Amino acid sequence: MIAYHDVDGDSGVLAYNLGVDYIDVQFKSTSRTYRYSYQKAGRANVETMKELAKSGNGLNSFINKNVKYLYD
Repeated sequence: MIAYHDVDGDSGVLAYNLGVDYIDVQFKSTSRTYRYSYQKAGRANVETMKELAKSGNGLNSFINKNVKYLYD
């Protein structure tokens, strides 16, 4: 897992891992890892999440607004 940079210091995301067609996200509030895949969350959403993860900004907000329960 890669530590989430969190440029604003206000994210619930702790770490992430990128795959070809998925992103794994670990939140600060739980030790569980959530996988968001093309199959469940959709390609466009997963690719957006990957970019947000790499930038260290907006990932938690995007998840809550767009794919909250669409994890595998």
